[in-house]
Amino acid sequence: MRQIVLDTETTGLTPEDGHRIIEIGCVELINRVLTGNRFHVYLNPEREIDAGAGEVHGLTNEFLASKPLFADIAEDLLAFIGGAEAIIHNAPFDVAFLNQELSLLGAGKGEVRDYCAVTDTLVLAKKRHPGQRNSLDALCKRYGVDNSHRDLHGALLDAEILAQVYLLMTGGQVSLFLEPDLHDASSLTLAGQSRDPRKSVKLRVIYCTESELMAHEARLDAIDKASKGRCQWRQ
Repeated sequence: MRQIVLDTETTGLTPEDGHRIIEIGCVELINRVLTGNRFHVYLNPEREIDAGAGEVHGLTNEFLASKPLFADIAEDLLAFIGGAEAIIHNAPFDVAFLNQELSLLGAGKGEVRDYCAVTDTLVLAKKRHPGQRNSLDALCKRYGVDNSHRDLHGALLDAEILAQVYLLMTGGQVSLFLEPDLHDASSLTLAGQSRDPRKSVKLRVIYCTESELMAHEARLDAIDKASKGRCQWRQ
């Protein structure tokens, strides 16, 4: 089972007003395991970013001016999501923008759902937590996912966080990463090259340092407080 957790950042709120995608971030799950395979690009939208949108993601027109166009990366993106299940929070927003980008490429490209199934985690969250706040930040707090490093929205960062939330929300446990460190570029596979988690992997044992032990205890304290003394690791 191959799933792609996907997020986008845009120049504004609606594609109907001519707004465009400026960042796409995807992470791959196979059999509910994060493989370390990812797809991440910044894009030149060929238009200005709305001030309000810029305050959300922090991307600037100057930074994006030298980035590729959507047309330049479209085939790679479609190959990456093709045949998978796309996991997206508030999917109608991202799908509408992706469909607009595909339509601008000309006839024959179709829509996102022609390439992959789409699951909206916002819909899932509302079913599990009716009447509660179900933003990504609210779900992180509810499920104990650390998003303290999320000062601004970013497509890849939000996709990584959403992957953890989705696994907790649908299965109760986050599957282990196959990669030693998903933030270490030397450990990542190239976009489009999947790693099969069913193959045997020889694991290295890395012992934690004193500072890491202290950080671990501090995290357990926070979980214990948030769960009102029901932290399973303290039982």
